[in-house]
Amino acid sequence: MAKPETWNLKKTVVLVGMMGAGKTAVGKALAGQLDVPFLDSDAEIEAAANMSIAEIFERDGEAFFRDRETEVIDRLLENSRAVLSTGGGAFLAERNRNLISQKGVSVWLKADMNLLWSRVKHKDTRPLLRTPDPYETLKKLYESRVPIYTLADLAVDANPQFTIDTMAGQVVQTLATRKDVLEAQA
Repeated sequence: MAKPETWNLKKTVVLVGMMGAGKTAVGKALAGQLDVPFLDSDAEIEAAANMSIAEIFERDGEAFFRDRETEVIDRLLENSRAVLSTGGGAFLAERNRNLISQKGVSVWLKADMNLLWSRVKHKDTRPLLRTPDPYETLKKLYESRVPIYTLADLAVDANPQFTIDTMAGQVVQTLATRKDVLEAQA
């Protein structure tokens, strides 16, 4: 039986995209496929603050949260190569895009509005969707953010028929097109 292919990840993969795009779920599966650690900037912020993102937003405001987010992303990119899932708004800040570009590679998980809405409509953990019309709020966020997400180094289309592992495999295939990011090892 042939030995399974292994990968040499040369840069941290930073997953970007809208809430509900699958950054955490796909990120965990991707990290498993590449045999590297999985990191989540939102989870790191919550652990450091000992409160949820929603509580940080409520207590300290979005600007405070965004500053902490940049600090955490910078710190996580200093560590050994990994898969890093970021919050939906992280890539919007030019300072974060620059950090990611210098120290890693950004991959946009490109999901359409219908898929995003189907995944977030029943969750109350999204502070930006705590509005009278969460669908319309999500739509406006989507329309304003997509042009910025297109600045990512790579993009992978999210297909609602894909399993999480299949989607992670799609990301691996896309990363493998960049020899400065990912190489197969015999």
